[in-house]
Amino acid sequence: MRRRSLLAITTASLATPSLAQDIRARTLRFVPQANLTSLDPIWTTAAVTENHGWTVYDTLFGLTDDLRIAPQMAEGHGVSDDGLTWTIRLREGLRFHDNTPVRAQDCAASLARWSRRDTFGQSVGAAVEEWGAADDRTVRIRLKHRFPMLLEALSKPVSVVPFIMPERLAKTDPFQQVTEIVGSGPYRFLPGDYVSGSRTAYARFEGYVPRAGAPSRTAGGKVAHFERIEWTIIPDSATAAAALQSGEIDWWEQVNADLIPALKRNRAITVEIANTLGYIGFARFNTLHPPFDNPAIRRALLSAVNQEDYVRAVTANDAEAWRACASMWPCGTPYAVPPAGNPLAGARDLAKVKADLQAAGYKGEKVVIINPTDFPTIAPFGQITADVLKKIGMNVELIETDWGSLVQRRASKAPPEQGGWSIFHTWWPGIAIMNPAVNATLRGQGERGWFGWYRNDKVEQLAGEWLQATNSAEQNRLAEAIQTESFTNAPVLPLGQFFIKTAHRGLKDVLKGTSPYPWHVARA
Repeated sequence: MRRRSLLAITTASLATPSLAQDIRARTLRFVPQANLTSLDPIWTTAAVTENHGWTVYDTLFGLTDDLRIAPQMAEGHGVSDDGLTWTIRLREGLRFHDNTPVRAQDCAASLARWSRRDTFGQSVGAAVEEWGAADDRTVRIRLKHRFPMLLEALSKPVSVVPFIMPERLAKTDPFQQVTEIVGSGPYRFLPGDYVSGSRTAYARFEGYVPRAGAPSRTAGGKVAHFERIEWTIIPDSATAAAALQSGEIDWWEQVNADLIPALKRNRAITVEIANTLGYIGFARFNTLHPPFDNPAIRRALLSAVNQEDYVRAVTANDAEAWRACASMWPCGTPYAVPPAGNPLAGARDLAKVKADLQAAGYKGEKVVIINPTDFPTIAPFGQITADVLKKIGMNVELIETDWGSLVQRRASKAPPEQGGWSIFHTWWPGIAIMNPAVNATLRGQGERGWFGWYRNDKVEQLAGEWLQATNSAEQNRLAEAIQTESFTNAPVLPLGQFFIKTAHRGLKDVLKGTSPYPWHVARA
């Protein structure tokens, strides 16, 4: 959308000056990181859909800034003496946006659906005998065997969050998208105002009863200070920056690194790092089809990528905003210890990689790279990878499209030449992949797992043992074994660690975290 068009839409909607000022004060105008094409946060790991989810839905448990688990929709919980039955009591007065009460049956159905899509959820689901209800306010979870990390799973803050929706919607096949968006969070989705590629809108849910206490990440009191939130899709970064500088928008979620100096010169604008744990870039392989159904070919490419090329490109070479990370685990987390002889470290020798590729059995199969042009912190990745793969003799087709179309296409299991794909790029928040329970990039769940459908039974066994381990030394050993196996089979190419800045004007109390949480934030 051109800036002139945005201004026209804004001014055309204002009836009188006084009314316009009143409406403007009560409306938060926000530019998300990408177009919102999928509305179901259980069906996809797309971060923009997760952000939409935090606006509409709520969770049984939340996570504080210091990563402590806290009840959210839950009043509290109990565990039987044998550890096989967990009960979760719901707070009084919880209601969905269709004005029906939130029942334990809704929660049980929601968790059952989530457990079939999420990486951590699938580990939980394998241990669950029944997702049930003792009564309308008491969720009852019966286990086949002890699962001590159940609350860690239910408080998961990113990448397929266990959001609660009505039972009638939660019974939707988890591999099909829910299209009716009804949650119980602080804002309700306005379907009549949703136009993919243009806008999305939410209204404050007057029936929401916040918890007592200060907000902290996804926990605490979620007070909605705005009557309305409007998302405007602005793919062009210069247009988004101009709209923020002129006051046409209040908040731009992800700022292009090369525009940060200009924004900082405007004293009305605050530019800051929202997610202090950073992001890890990845190239993801489709392991169902040649050439990347061959682990040796995937492994050869580990020595081809230069992480600095990738992270410098998305941070405009801001030395404070990136670092190489020669580990399969996110740097800054407990398991991020690079192994000896690490193929991600050291000088790149593309001639050797080309020879290794031929020795691995590459026969000139087409490599289809799908890449988003409207996602500034991902777009350079695909272009760099395409250039590198061409240099080592691979038959590359770079298909550049918008992020929404990419999200749809990456769900296809068709061969690359028949509408499928070979590689796509993305990033994950470090907190989302910091251990074997949640790291979808390394887990080997096959067709039940993350796009790319990498299968590795050994990794799954090790992850299962990690979930049952009773001491940190054993967990460290298992995480190291998973990393070793991941370097051998290379389900992804790690592209380095970087930090994305957000920018806003006229706002206060913007919470830190991996998503632009819509509660607590208010006019300054």
